Amino acid sequence: MHPKGYKMDLASFVKKKRKSVKLTQPELAEKAGVGLRFIRELEQGKQSLRLDKVNQVLQLFGYQVGAVPAKPGADS
Repeated sequence: MHPKGYKMDLASFVKKKRKSVKLTQPELAEKAGVGLRFIRELEQGKQSLRLDKVNQVLQLFGYQVGAVPAKPGADS
């Protein structure tokens, strides 16, 4: 359980999901159709990654990256 307001970063999220389904980095890369280097950079929190490839990986877990309001009410 995380403290209220806690936001897990993408790197931690992907690593946690990968481990929960017992995949190695090379296995995840193969299943997602991306390179092993990309998975390593993603899990290490590289700041600039191709969004389409991030979504390829996240789709395996039923997720995707999208635009969300930075603050409540920011979308109005």
